[in-house]
Amino acid sequence: MTQENFLKDKRAAYFTLGCKLNFAETSTIARRLAEAGVQTARRGELADICIVNTCSVTEVADHKCRQAIHKLVRQHPGSLVVVTGCYAQLQPRQVAAIEGVDLVLGQNEKGDVLRYIEERLPMLPEERRLVAHEYHAAQRVQDITRFVPSCSCGERTRYFLKVQDGCDYYCTYCTIPFARGRSRNGTIADLVAQAREAAADGGKEIVITGVNIGDFGRSTGETFLQLLQALDGVEGIQRYRISSIEPNLLTEEVLQFCAGSRAFMPHFHIPLQSGSDEVLRLMHRRYDTALFYNKVSRARELMPDCFIGVDVIVGTRGETAALFDEAERFIQQLPVSQLHVFSYSERPGTAALHIPHAVSPQEKHERSQRLLAISDQKLAAFYERFMGTTRPVLLEHSRTPGLYNGFTDNYIKVEYRGDQSLDNQIIPLRLTGEIMKNEK
Repeated sequence: MTQENFLKDKRAAYFTLGCKLNFAETSTIARRLAEAGVQTARRGELADICIVNTCSVTEVADHKCRQAIHKLVRQHPGSLVVVTGCYAQLQPRQVAAIEGVDLVLGQNEKGDVLRYIEERLPMLPEERRLVAHEYHAAQRVQDITRFVPSCSCGERTRYFLKVQDGCDYYCTYCTIPFARGRSRNGTIADLVAQAREAAADGGKEIVITGVNIGDFGRSTGETFLQLLQALDGVEGIQRYRISSIEPNLLTEEVLQFCAGSRAFMPHFHIPLQSGSDEVLRLMHRRYDTALFYNKVSRARELMPDCFIGVDVIVGTRGETAALFDEAERFIQQLPVSQLHVFSYSERPGTAALHIPHAVSPQEKHERSQRLLAISDQKLAAFYERFMGTTRPVLLEHSRTPGLYNGFTDNYIKVEYRGDQSLDNQIIPLRLTGEIMKNEK
């Protein structure tokens, strides 16, 4: 039996944790396996291959990764279990020690997952145990040099286009540079070609993803603005969204271009992390609150209807009660639409561990709840402003027949009931109904 025929009889289960970039990469892995004849296992069906794409942004994320691996091993006994992603990159030995894990792939190896599966799947389960690299994350960082392209939608309607990977910022609380390596990117020509392929496949919306996408061009001598201009010219793609961009890299030129572009939506996700200048300094962030306020105000000025989501971390080392109160006051008056609130988690090897004054778990929880309440108020006010208006919505099927989910151009989440012909269609809808709130 040929290797191709061998794979045609196999089924794979996928589990992804973390950011949109991880989901994009898992979707690309699934597509490559499908092209080789591997089918996606249905619910309750025994899989021959299990792919776990992990996150390590917090200690909670690490715990969820371990739980997911244990669950898949129990659900699919005897399957080839492949673990990749940030947790696998940072803690390869810890992941390899989990009973049932057969293969741990770092960032460079992720792009060759099909080859590794072809090599290992024919083996007996007891022969499969290995780790792709046996050295620590600090040693592996220098080896993370490849840019592995990804543009896929999986079972979703929207495509996710990976334009950049890695980060050179080394914020004191963050392990992403250790997990993903230095900043690097694809070429504009290659990325435009991938967008054209998505359009040819029927895609109408692309979400631009990466670790620090505003840093695009570091490895090719191009600029993020040039990338946006080129993508805007791709026929068939009616919508683009910028998944997340650092405030210091959200330039006036980028804002003006998005405001006047053909296809870029009035939607930004901008990490703030703290509303205190002192805490931002301790974090080694590359901006202050004045710059941040100016950026979101300018976005609102150029695009009055735009949705602005903001990341905030509570309880970082050095965040005293007085500094949090200062941050809360700043956030309260920000002209943004929603907060994504995270509790600080100590990560091994980060510079934040040397900062005095640790915040207790109870204080972190209380601060998180205070900011979530502000977020609910802001989101309710944003949604309420558009109730009764008509906005274009890209509809996507759900698991409930006849029920569609979708987002307006300015990222208001919509549910709609209609016939089956509406999947992947952009239609004008009048907005009514209840206000969505933060999940707690």
